[in-house]
Amino acid sequence: MRVVLTGTEAAAVPLAAALAAEGVDVVTCPLVAVEAVAGPPVRADEYDWLLLTSRNAVEALFERLEGDLPRVAVVGPGTAEALRARGREPDLVASVSTQEGLAAELPRPAGRVLFAGAVDSRDVLARELGADFVPLYRTVALRPKRFPAADLAVVASPSAARALAALERGLPCVSIGPVTSTEARRAGLEVVAEAAGHDREGLVQAVKGLSGE
Repeated sequence: MRVVLTGTEAAAVPLAAALAAEGVDVVTCPLVAVEAVAGPPVRADEYDWLLLTSRNAVEALFERLEGDLPRVAVVGPGTAEALRARGREPDLVASVSTQEGLAAELPRPAGRVLFAGAVDSRDVLARELGADFVPLYRTVALRPKRFPAADLAVVASPSAARALAALERGLPCVSIGPVTSTEARRAGLEVVAEAAGHDREGLVQAVKGLSGE
């Protein structure tokens, strides 16, 4: 079984290495890229909580951060790992890797809350918590000149799922989590597995389960 990774180039490299180490035949074909959004410095220290929901948000935040961080809550182990790589331990890691999960677990009253994320982020945190929002990056779809032959695709974001669907390849998919799975199915993709842990290791285990390793 050959597996194609559709995420950003930066995300695909370590995932490809992890899958290859498990004996998986893997190829990369990025269908999305991340572009930073220009803007003023982010003064997160004016808030009681900062909410982050992706690795991309962590990296983009530190490019614009001015001052100290308040308490930080993140969605999932992957975002937590990215924050730790920047020298900061998250104060809260949501056990359910969705905005709904994060909103449900944030202590009340939460005080002033800042959500920093993608331009087209879902508005759950703004609605549930009255969070202010600052756009840090946008995800853009890529259309490769040639898509590799494969038996299975890995989609690690809703944008990657939409980009794959646009190619009309009919490939079954492994999804990183429930939000991506929902978007993939909405776009007409067949989701045959969803990572139990919504991070790199979760994707590796999900692919291994399908390959019979």
